This record gives sequence, structure tokens and C-alpha cells, in this order.
Amino acid sequence: MATESPETPGRQPLPPAKRKRLQQCFEHGSRSAASSNFDYASQMFDICVKGDPANHLYIKQYLACLSKKYNDNKKGAGMKAAPKIKMNQGSVKKSAMSKDWTGVLEKGWDILKLNPWDTWALTTMAEAAEELHFDEAQLAYLKHALEVAPKDAEINRKCGRALAGQGAFDAAIACWHRVEQAKPGDEEAARAVADLAIEKTISTGKYEEAESSQDVRADGGKMAKLTEKESRFTPQERLERAIAKNPEDLQNYFDLADMHTRDERHADAEQVLAKALEASGGDVTVRERLEDASLRNARQKLAVAKKKAESERTKEAVELYRKMKKDLNSKELEVYRSRSERYPNHLGYKYELGLRLKKAGQVQEAIKMLQAASSDPKRKARVHRELGESFQTIKQYKLAMQNYEASLAATADRESDDRKQTLYLAGYLALALAQRHKQAGDDQWKDELDRAEKYLSDLAGLDFGFRDVADLLDKVSKMRNKG
Repeated sequence: MATESPETPGRQPLPPAKRKRLQQCFEHGSRSAASSNFDYASQMFDICVKGDPANHLYIKQYLACLSKKYNDNKKGAGMKAAPKIKMNQGSVKKSAMSKDWTGVLEKGWDILKLNPWDTWALTTMAEAAEELHFDEAQLAYLKHALEVAPKDAEINRKCGRALAGQGAFDAAIACWHRVEQAKPGDEEAARAVADLAIEKTISTGKYEEAESSQDVRADGGKMAKLTEKESRFTPQERLERAIAKNPEDLQNYFDLADMHTRDERHADAEQVLAKALEASGGDVTVRERLEDASLRNARQKLAVAKKKAESERTKEAVELYRKMKKDLNSKELEVYRSRSERYPNHLGYKYELGLRLKKAGQVQEAIKMLQAASSDPKRKARVHRELGESFQTIKQYKLAMQNYEASLAATADRESDDRKQTLYLAGYLALALAQRHKQAGDDQWKDELDRAEKYLSDLAGLDFGFRDVADLLDKVSKMRNKG
């Protein structure tokens, strides 16, 4: 009965079988890279990036693997590969001319396999990712290009724009400062720095980088044990030095990521855990920590985008917020699908997966997951309400009502917001069914009207100002009076 507003394009959820196959390839590739079998690892990662071109973790891991394959020589296969690279550049240009952006990404990897430091390929692929609304993939390519040429004005310009679009103001400002250094007097750079400083101020609060991250102090007892040399470093710097000294000790990565998380520096935490995943050879526990950090980072950016959309009310800001919201749901969907498969008896993961499938419009698959989670006593009321809405979406109204009633029966708190919402949904559906039956000349409309009156009256008794419950009760009275 409800209609969904159209969303902007972006990363789409993968079919479960394909996602599982790609994850297996990723795990094989990570293990092979950890044992220095870079050729086989490259084959596995190539399957991953072409099967899911929006996945920034696949991109980063593949680029890291290729860099190690060529011993970080910054030139790849060298001059002997130049003719083949030139031929592949022609293929990429041809795809770009015809706006085959997926083709640009696929053929671009044929260049990066020979030289992962080719900035032309990296920036061209970033542009293709931008056209496809693969924001994180776009940044993955640009950041790698920036590592290759950190002072390049145009790469910093592209990276600055992309980072600003995702609300990463400090990183964007740093890029624009490098543009100013490379091109003194650049008007766009000066304007961008000023604008971003204002935007950062507007979005201050819990999402501003905490200055206290450099002021953290251990307690006096621990500090007394530090040598004079060690005491000159902040806790963050000590952890960074410990990681550099012993990159195989995962606990240091975890402690550093936790420090960033406490300061709500989620992007930094994500970067630390990405390095931990590489160091661990693809350990599942590390991957799950990385997934959680990535989701926190995405939610933080979404909150910034929402605030910007509400304050500016421009078409661009609203579209960006909608797209980021959709992208976050897709990312959460994949995480919870993976965990549901990994932990088949964990009902909480099935419930969370069901919610994301429902948001993504995959209603029938959502119903299966929610039904599987319905035996969880902690979520029983909410699960049945979500099932009711799902069945209502596919016009299975009898099943929808049964689930709304099951939700009401399972709600312990008689005055909770969850109960109010379910009473509203049940009353609204019953009234709509009463109207339909009456138009069809079916006497069943009276039973549905009684049911609508019961649920809406119960709701009004709890909260008469809840949404439009007063108007709905007026409609019930008018229908009954007209007979």
C-alpha cells in the first residue's frame, strides 16, 4: 500500500551465491598474499574486483598485492610492458568514449596488473567509479594515486572534491592546500579551503575530530614505568611505533583502532584495521572488526550528509544524502548476510539482515530471514511488526494482520512506542480493507471496520496525538454512520 520514492543509482546488493563466491576468492587471495604467492593472489583478487567493482576493500587489497608483487619498485613490469599498457590505454579510452564505465574499470585493471602505480589508469578508473556512484571505490583509486604522486595538483584536486563530497573535511582541506602549494594563486583551491572550513564548522559537534586524541594521558602508575624516551610520545604514537616494530602483533592494531573509535575518528580506525587484516592474512575476527569500523564510518558520514541536506535543502545535497543512505544499507546488508551464513544459529544477524533486505526492496527474501528470526524472544514483537509490513507490501493482507496481532500480543510494555506503531499499522490496514470490502459490496467491511476502530481507539487512549489517528477515527465514524 505504501510506495517507495526512487533512489539514485549506486552499489547494488550482490546475489547471495555470487557474494559468497567472491568472499571465498578474497579469503584465498588474502592467504596467498600473506604467504607471498602474489601471482595466485592476484588471480583471486582480479575475480573479486571485476565481480564487485564497488567494493573498496577488494580494490585496496588487490593494489597492495600488486605493489608487493613488484617489490614496491614504483614502475611495475617496466619498459617491456609499455606496448601492452599503451594498447590497454586505448581500450580504456574507447570504453570511456562510449560511457561504458564498468568497462573502464575492468580494462583499467589490465593496466594496473602491469603497473599498479599508473596514475592515469587510477584517476581514469576513479572517474568511472564516480559516474557509477561507487564513492568508496572512487576514493580507493584516488588515494592510491595520491600515494604515488602526493604533490600532483590535479590528483589532489580530484581527491579534494571526492573527500569533500563525503564530508571528510580535514582530509579534503589538506588536499586543497597541496594544490595551493603546487599552483600558488589557484582560485578554486583558495575558494575550496574557505568553503570547507565553513562546512566543517557547521557540522561540528560529535562528528568533529576530537583534539583530545593528542592529549590522551595514561594514569600516573603506568607513566612511571615508561622510559624518558617513551614518555615523549603520545599513546597513539607509541601504538603506531609498536605496529611498525612488530606488524604481526594484532593487538596493537586493535588498541589503536579502539583509540580512534573512542575519539569518533572512524575513518582512521577503518584504515588501521584494513592494515591489520592484511597483516593477519584475512583473519575472520579482524575482518569483522574492520566491517564494524567501516559501518561506523559510513554512518558518521551519512549523519553529516543528512545535516547538510537539511540545512542547505539543495537538490544536490538531498540526492547525496539519499544515495549515501542507500549505499549504507547495501553495505550493512552484505555484512549481515555474511555473518548470517557464518553463524547460522545467530538470530540477531538474521533479524538485522531481514531489515536491510526489506529496505532494499527484496521483500520476499526479507520475509524468509525475519521468519527465521521470529523465535528470538527479545525481538519477537518487532520481528512480527516487520513481517506485517513486509506482507502488506506484497498485498498479503491476511498474513500482514496476523503478524501485527502477534506483535501486539508479544509487546510487554503496554505503552511503548513499538506498541503504538503496531496499533497504528493494524488500524490503518483494517480501515483500508474495510473501505475495499465496502466498495466491492462485501459485508465483511463491517468486521474490518470494528477491528480498525478497536486498534485506533486503543492507540488514541495511549496517545491521541500520534500521527493522524484522530483523522482516522473520524473516517471510521463517517463510514459507520453512512452504513
